Order: sequence, then structure tokens, then C-alpha cells
Amino acid sequence: MRLLVFQHIDCEHPGSLRQFLAKDGVEWDAVELDAGETISELEGYDALWVMGGPMDVWDIEENPWLIAEKAAIRKWVGEFKRPYLGLCLGHQLLADAMGGTCGPQRPSEIGIMDVELTAAGKVDPIFKDMPTKQKCLQWHSVRVAQEPENTTILASSEACRVQAMRVGDNAWSMQFHVEIEPDTVDNWGAIPAYSDALMATIGQAGFDEMQAASANNIDAFLASAEQLYTNFMTQARG
Repeated sequence: MRLLVFQHIDCEHPGSLRQFLAKDGVEWDAVELDAGETISELEGYDALWVMGGPMDVWDIEENPWLIAEKAAIRKWVGEFKRPYLGLCLGHQLLADAMGGTCGPQRPSEIGIMDVELTAAGKVDPIFKDMPTKQKCLQWHSVRVAQEPENTTILASSEACRVQAMRVGDNAWSMQFHVEIEPDTVDNWGAIPAYSDALMATIGQAGFDEMQAASANNIDAFLASAEQLYTNFMTQARG
């Protein structure tokens, strides 16, 4: 299997999922779009993962490569119908590329928060053997306002209706982060755009609590990441 990854900032890579890729011997290539790398070809890959980033789906003037990225996602999901996994920005890009809409998340969701599977999520293969309610890392100020056609909502939170979704039968995405590692909160907190949003939403005390909560839940995060990885790969390999 060959995996293609779209990245939008150096620190938002597949995170803990990399250890499972390595264990399985899965070859993967990353396209660092914010660094000027281009999407050269899609045909030779079996699955596409789209990671998070500090930009918004509508920031095409500042990040014109978003246009080509959305076109690639639309082609991958709608035309090729190959397996797709999107996280945070990758969740929003899937919605936007496939005809849905995104808008501001008010209030922003930043911290370690509860996400709960819907009735559809409880029976979807992507969440097989995963808890119905789990704590997840959230760090977003944009939400999926209207999901695309042919979409099933798989998880929600108190503040955000579309926390996870499936578009068609081959594309899954989550607003929350499943790829958390022990140093993720510190690394992302050093990014000005993320730090500014965090301080405006929860302040320094909230950040300290977030660090502690992430450390306290890291074993559960890693277990969930491994199970979701296994579930996705099971679907991707048919």
C-alpha cells in the first residue's frame, strides 16, 4: 500500500499514526503544501490523509494552493472513490471540496473535550471497538456548517454538531485530533496562530490545564489512534 499525505504546516504530520505505518511497512509520501510543494500525481496511491493546519478553508488569497488541494480531494473522493482520512482542517476541506460549507466555530473548541458517537457512528466501521464517548484534543475555530450530500454524521460534541462524518462509502474525517503524541500540545502551542487562538479562548490557565489533561489521557489517545488506524486500513485494503 502507498499512502499520500497532505500537510499544511511542518508540525501537523500524522503524529502517533506514524508508528503504526512503520510497523506495517506502509510507504507514505508527504506533500508540504504551505512550503510550496505541489501535488504531482494521485494515481499511484491507495489512500489519502489530509492533516490539520492554521489556515482556514476560505483563505485562498493567502494560500492559493488550497484551490488545487480541494480539486485533488474532490477528484480522489468523488472520481477515484479511494479511501480518505481527514483531520481538523482535513475534515473541513473534505466538506468544502465535496459541496458542503464551513463557518466560524463559536465559541472555539480548544482543550481536551468530550466527543460522542452518533447512532450511525456506533455502527460505522471507522469507529469499530472504540468508546461511544471519548476525550479528544480539540483546537479549532472553524466548523462544518453544512455537510455535503451523501454524508453521514458519525460524532458530535456539545458545541459542534459535525465532529466526524463519512462522505459516501470511502471518505472519513474528524474535527478532533486522533494523532496526539506526548509533545503535541507543547509543539502546537509554539505556533503563533494556534497560541493566539488558545489565549483568546482559554488563557494561560486553560493552556496549563490542557497540557495536564493531555498527559493524563495520552495512553487513551494512543489506544484510540491505533484502533482507528486499524479500522481505516481494514477498509482501505478491502
